[in-house]
Amino acid sequence: MNPNKRNYKATFILDNRGKEDSVDTIIEGVKKEIAAVHGEVTAVEQLGRRDFIRVTDDKFPAGVYVQVNFSAPADATAQLHERLRLNDSVYRALVEKV
Repeated sequence: MNPNKRNYKATFILDNRGKEDSVDTIIEGVKKEIAAVHGEVTAVEQLGRRDFIRVTDDKFPAGVYVQVNFSAPADATAQLHERLRLNDSVYRALVEKV
């Protein structure tokens, strides 16, 4: 492991409404976004479809949750959030340092 990289755990809520892409295809896209900010994915865990506690959109009451562990440089999280903001397949992203 490179000493300039940090370990992160990210939880993503995927939005596949009206798309023909499978969840696995969307996850591969998220992995490519992590690789674009010089990150290395170490583990991916699909947590399944869960109902939201607070529904912000009546047409979207539940989402597919995915947890991804990766290592990346310290400034990569801000870049990753910006790239995912433009990706309409990712509804929410939470990245925390492990």
